Amino acid sequence: MTNFTVPGNAPGSVSNRYDWKAIDRHYRKRPLIVIWRTLAVSWMLGTFALGLLSDHLFGRTIANQDRRAVRLRQILTQLGPTFIKVGQALSTRPDLIKPSFLDELIKLQDQLPPFPSDIARQIIFNDLDRYPEDIYSFFSAEPVAAASLGQVYKARLYSGEEVAVKVQRPNLMPIICRDLYIMRWAASWIALWFPFYLCHDLTLIVDEFGSKLFEEVDYLNEGKNAEQFAANFQDEQLVKVPSIYWRYSSVHVLTMEWINGFKLTDTDRVKQAGLVTNDLVEIGVSSGLRQLLEFGFFHADPHPGNLFAMEDGRMAYIDFGMTDQLDLETKESIVDAVVHLINRDYEDLAQDFIKLGFLTPDVDVRPIVPALEAVFQDAIGTSVSNFNFKSVTDQFSEVMYEYPFRVPAKFALIIRSLVTQEGLALSLDPDF
Repeated sequence: MTNFTVPGNAPGSVSNRYDWKAIDRHYRKRPLIVIWRTLAVSWMLGTFALGLLSDHLFGRTIANQDRRAVRLRQILTQLGPTFIKVGQALSTRPDLIKPSFLDELIKLQDQLPPFPSDIARQIIFNDLDRYPEDIYSFFSAEPVAAASLGQVYKARLYSGEEVAVKVQRPNLMPIICRDLYIMRWAASWIALWFPFYLCHDLTLIVDEFGSKLFEEVDYLNEGKNAEQFAANFQDEQLVKVPSIYWRYSSVHVLTMEWINGFKLTDTDRVKQAGLVTNDLVEIGVSSGLRQLLEFGFFHADPHPGNLFAMEDGRMAYIDFGMTDQLDLETKESIVDAVVHLINRDYEDLAQDFIKLGFLTPDVDVRPIVPALEAVFQDAIGTSVSNFNFKSVTDQFSEVMYEYPFRVPAKFALIIRSLVTQEGLALSLDPDF
């Protein structure tokens, strides 16, 4: 394993924060590393794009789409953890991605190739100064799941508790820093060549992505997030959060309570367990709203691999690497916007967009009000089963091109969380 100090952080620091300026300074002095990686990424993604173009020109799009989807998943997997995380983010956007591609990208959530268990054992020793057999009475020979940043082993403590042991992939930080540098550089050039509304914030979106990725690779931070989430829901008997065993945890190793459950999307297991899908949907929707509007602290990555149904009817949240915190003013503004939307008060809704950062304070909202009314009046009147984010965003995107809207980087996580939860709920109950 290679030692690597995150640019801008002191050697040996426990918690590393994302600092794009420091990363920029670091890799500007290492052009060969950047050029070689950029060529590799450009070649793999470029040949894929040419394949899509060829299919379009020769009328083979539908015939080849399944094969192309598999190839995209393979490319992102080969490009490594940073690009896998991008693919995971896209897998939660059915409004942007075709179903055939969506099915393949979903596999990036928990169907990735593992790294050798001998390396995992060495990482545990390096961090905890003990081998697995010195800590656990049982430690599975192979991982039970492999994700983009780490893999999970099933184990048992000598005190008898069944636990999940999460071990981070080796040499992760230099890979992430290098790829974020290239992504940010590419985003700045795209903004120059395609100066539409979204591109002004592409570098901010990369920075938000990088900041959250840095938080994810710090397992001590993840453990703290889990405990904060559990404290928020301590009065909710139907929401389960695994306990953290701090004595056997570090930046690269996390030991937590084992959850006996199954994915919410496994409808056959849900039926076999005698669980009512509407009840699970209600738990998910209720807990999701409480996270955003009551606590302001929310799970930003609630994909099917991170939400489990338990046979006793509870719903378990796992993997708290990606969370975010809303301040009181933002929470209140979101509530105000929902109330104004329901009451069809589009003038005040336009003002809410200013408060939330979608519009700058100097914008004249008067011409925007009729446009908002045109977008939302049909959506509010539609049946619940036909209302989804796509039906609104398709129309709203046209308004954003015409008027000076921008999507604040922070809201990318909120939108991702809501879209993912909606997809999960629809998979359980199309009429939720």
